Amino acid sequence: MFQLAGQVVSRNGQQLLRYGAVRCLSATGKVDPPKPNQSFMMNLFSGQLQTSQLFPYPEALNEDQREYIQALVDPFNRFFVEVNDRNKNDNTANVDRQTMDAYWELGAMGYAIPEEHGGLALMNVQAARLGDISGGSDLAFAIHSGAHQTIGTKGILLYGTKAQKDKYLPQLATGKVFGAFALTEPSVGSDAASVKSRAVLSPCGKYYILNGSKIWCSGGGIADIFTTFAQTEVVDPKTGEKKDKMTAFIVERGFEGVTTGPPESKMGLKCSVTTDVYYDDVKVPVENVLGEVGNGFKVAVNILNSGRFGLTAMLTGTMRTCIQKAAEHVTTRVQFKRKLKDFENVQEKLAKMAMHHYVAQTLTYMVAGNMDKGSMDYHLEAAITKIFGTEAGWYVCDEAIQLLGGNGYMKATGLEQFLRDMRVFRIFEGANDVLRLFIALTGIQYAGNQLKGLQKALKNPLSNMGTIFNEGSKRVSRSFGAGATDLSEFVVDPLKDSAKLCSQSIDQFSQTVESLLIKHGKGIVERQFILARIADSAIDIYTMACVLSRATRAVQKGLPSAEHEVLMSQAWCVEGHNRVQQNILRIKSDAFQSNYQKMGQIAKNICDHQGVAHTNPLEVD
Repeated sequence: MFQLAGQVVSRNGQQLLRYGAVRCLSATGKVDPPKPNQSFMMNLFSGQLQTSQLFPYPEALNEDQREYIQALVDPFNRFFVEVNDRNKNDNTANVDRQTMDAYWELGAMGYAIPEEHGGLALMNVQAARLGDISGGSDLAFAIHSGAHQTIGTKGILLYGTKAQKDKYLPQLATGKVFGAFALTEPSVGSDAASVKSRAVLSPCGKYYILNGSKIWCSGGGIADIFTTFAQTEVVDPKTGEKKDKMTAFIVERGFEGVTTGPPESKMGLKCSVTTDVYYDDVKVPVENVLGEVGNGFKVAVNILNSGRFGLTAMLTGTMRTCIQKAAEHVTTRVQFKRKLKDFENVQEKLAKMAMHHYVAQTLTYMVAGNMDKGSMDYHLEAAITKIFGTEAGWYVCDEAIQLLGGNGYMKATGLEQFLRDMRVFRIFEGANDVLRLFIALTGIQYAGNQLKGLQKALKNPLSNMGTIFNEGSKRVSRSFGAGATDLSEFVVDPLKDSAKLCSQSIDQFSQTVESLLIKHGKGIVERQFILARIADSAIDIYTMACVLSRATRAVQKGLPSAEHEVLMSQAWCVEGHNRVQQNILRIKSDAFQSNYQKMGQIAKNICDHQGVAHTNPLEVD
């Protein structure tokens, strides 16, 4: 099985479990029909245009909520300027007690926890604003504190009973008690549901006996409360069959048998204490089951998905600082009797850095804003935000170092620490390579289900003429290039040409997905070269659509940056549209399909040799 954060794909293509697909029982005991999916991305795969979560750009805060978060901005900025010492944190691989006490006093360790439990009760967009501040100053500290927030406490917030919340949330908000998320095991990474840790119900039925180990637990060395996961035996009430299913537990360090290993020595994020966690016959009270027994995979999935935008929020701050340092350098540095800012290659770098920051920031507040407005259909969008934000952060920081030249490589500028700290962002909370497959396969499954609906309608055409006509019309218009999508009605005049480019990409994309389904069927699961290009095309389309929405908002509100935002959106749509065309060409091209097979053989040769398979030019044998 190939699994990550709510998506499960069997290797033989027999099963695709869509993330978050939960059907509810009504009062009559019958299964309620699923509500129409409002996700722009999910509908994109089946050629449907669903703009309710895209236009207009979400305005999640009222005036009081805006004033509330603004009142927190200055104290947070002062903390990172006057109290926190990022160099000391990095050199000592530790955050000293005085610094953490000051951060606790700000209330920052309980920003998502309700006020009745001592927290700040911030909405997602408000939390993103604070994430930007911390990420722009000290990315390692942002993770040190953020892991406690986004994954250490989130499970209790989402699934805790009233008793669990009353007991643990005050400790996690103001009690200077750290929370941690313990999921990954030595043999389990992206395949989250196959954890080996095991919890057995005691004969008396009052507690579970937990055994196992976890690795790479952020905050593991200092946490007192762990959200952890283990296999439990579950009996099917209908068949009586016993099977293992993952269950989530709240485990306290004080429980006998809980120990942690020494801090890991890492490339970056040095002050975030990462350790192994060991469970040796730990007695966990049954009241510490988080969610339902056997429902642990869903708990893990939703914890990760609900916080993914937070990683990009941090990196928007990091990118902002990188761009600031780069701009300061190129406007003062003189080479060949000209300032660096006057060279076109420097201008191109700065422009692309700014565009990547703008897009990442736009995605962050788009997803967070929709979540705050009650959306439950944001999982593909959250995955895209995580992928794009983490890769944009690396790109912007790397380009800033390049612009600063030798100065960028020195520790004094702080950019090398940013680069070290952010490298793991493309790996944790869902490795980007796996998330790309999740995006492609989840969307393709949804499109396949829509196609099945048309196939069923064709079996009884007289009763389903409306469905057949509507679907047929869309397919014919796309195949003849007429286009079924038009986003121009949603944007202001300066962006209408850009909207046409995005619309063309949407039509090309949905037509390509449909043709792949017809050609490969369930076998598409194994065509990962193709799936990666599908995911990249989806990412580009979503980023184009989001910046069109945000720039339109800027113009309509008369914001001072409106003209600048329009310029960036126009430039981004040209480049994004071009990348979509290139990826679709790769999908359709026989030459590229043949080349993928060649790369597969090259990879096999390397694995067979356990390293490079070619000889040194000086070797003759």
